[in-house]
Amino acid sequence: MTSIGNIVPPDSPITIIDIGASIVGETAPAYQGLIDAGVARLIAFEPDQAAQEVLRQRYPPPHLCLPFFIGDGNSATYYETSWGPTGSLFEPNMPLLRMFHNLSELTEVVATHSVVTTRLDDIPEITDADFIKIDVQGAEQMVFENAGRLLEKVTLIQTEVSWIEMYKGMPLFGEIDRSLRTFGFQWHTRLGCGYRSFLPFLNPENPHAAFRQELWGNVVYVRDWMHFDRLPPLKLVKLAVLLHDLYNSFDLAHLAFAAADAQAGTNYATNYAEWISTEGPSVT
Repeated sequence: MTSIGNIVPPDSPITIIDIGASIVGETAPAYQGLIDAGVARLIAFEPDQAAQEVLRQRYPPPHLCLPFFIGDGNSATYYETSWGPTGSLFEPNMPLLRMFHNLSELTEVVATHSVVTTRLDDIPEITDADFIKIDVQGAEQMVFENAGRLLEKVTLIQTEVSWIEMYKGMPLFGEIDRSLRTFGFQWHTRLGCGYRSFLPFLNPENPHAAFRQELWGNVVYVRDWMHFDRLPPLKLVKLAVLLHDLYNSFDLAHLAFAAADAQAGTNYATNYAEWISTEGPSVT
């Protein structure tokens, strides 16, 4: 579906925070179109120096790329692994990982580093945000619990979660779900799932195919849609754009537009519904 980012005021772009923003392969992040259109500003966190340089080249100012380990503000151990994206502030749970095809090989610890983490709420460059995307291999709840001030402003979260303890002591989905609900978010959707087969079972034609065991996935939470009336109209408009552009959540985007219209006397919801039904070029 065509982007509706053109309705975002140029002087008030969508603020996107991406924690664990390293670029893997050639796949662009889902928000790339909004950045290309000039209606979103990215604040990216990636402590790996090489990955950070790639980010800075792709996202020059006014975007911001910072090298912090986001966490609780305390010292920690970072476990560097055989495949960069699986590095974590939590130690890989090798007895569990060795039960599955091609997991322990990707998470073998090759070095440990003493690091100091930074609370999201303690970063002066961040005073507001609309969308948080987070992929930090087990430290998700640590990030959320130390970002209460910022989460009051955020309307949409995409986070990786695990159903299985892939890293020792990591909070699992149920704990993260409880935390985000406490912060005023509602469950929205799941974006696929990571599967692996228990060894020794393998599909010789597709060794990454699995049977039923789900291990991890990306999930989406939205500011409680039972209380959209508590959000400012501009926040609701930006939320609607994100829901439309990133997730094709047309019904919920319409609900956000309607809540904005009720406060500001605008006509976004009607125009959006008409545009969706005819695939017209604009909802302004």
